[in-house]
Amino acid sequence: MKLSKQHSMYESDHTLFIKELKAKNPGIEAGQQQGRALLWDRPPISLDEQERQLKSAVKQQAYVYQNKL
Repeated sequence: MKLSKQHSMYESDHTLFIKELKAKNPGIEAGQQQGRALLWDRPPISLDEQERQLKSAVKQQAYVYQNKL
């Protein structure tokens, strides 16, 4: 769907807010990337470590909420 020339330059209030925020705080994207790296970007695990983790995992019972009698 192609918009007319009248609407081609439209920017929503949200877009304008984000552009203004980035103009006021130029380091905001670097801070976001550091936060992402802190929580999500983890170094790869070696094959030996993966195997150790799999062997040491405790097996879960079939139905978790049922008490063992």
